[in-house]
Amino acid sequence: MEPMSRTERAALCNAALEAGEDAPTLCASWTVKDLVIHLLVRERDPLGAPGIVLPKLERLTHRSSRRLAGQDFSSLVERVRSGPPKWSPLSLPPLERAVNVLEYFVHHEDIRRAAAGWQPRELTEREQKAIWKAIAVSGKGLVRPVNAPVEIRWAGDERGRSVALRKGDDPVVVTGSPAELALFLFGRDQHSGLELSGAESSLAALHEARLGL
Repeated sequence: MEPMSRTERAALCNAALEAGEDAPTLCASWTVKDLVIHLLVRERDPLGAPGIVLPKLERLTHRSSRRLAGQDFSSLVERVRSGPPKWSPLSLPPLERAVNVLEYFVHHEDIRRAAAGWQPRELTEREQKAIWKAIAVSGKGLVRPVNAPVEIRWAGDERGRSVALRKGDDPVVVTGSPAELALFLFGRDQHSGLELSGAESSLAALHEARLGL
């Protein structure tokens, strides 16, 4: 059975081709083509990739992105579909699964949910578990800007799974499906079915913070 990192990669590529290169996304001013270029720089450009997270190196990222911007959109999408090159650390299956489940799920939804009339997808239990496992780890970094304790809970889960992403007394509790929690933690407003509870001051701190990377 294919891991979710791969199935979401394929689904993102299909969604990108269907939407078209000039379609909007949830990533600020990025078009679908901009998003595809971001994924290629991240996986295939060892000089440009660090600038995605290190502001001092943004110039190298922009240079790599400009170089790809003039290339055929469908060819860029198929390059994403083919996966990381063999020389990339991301070609190692354990690392690829660890870092790409959320990357491709969230960016797939960035394309889907930028369109009018979007609806949440029906994900399998296996997919929801993969997302939960990923946000239980990555979520700690995503809520770092919040000046309050934060806990996430999986709504309707028989095991009552929850994770303290930022520890402390009387946390803000965000309850929902793993998929919708992931989008919330990445700072997307287009989410569905979440419940937030906690002290007013803590809720305000959560709403004021800029979540995500």
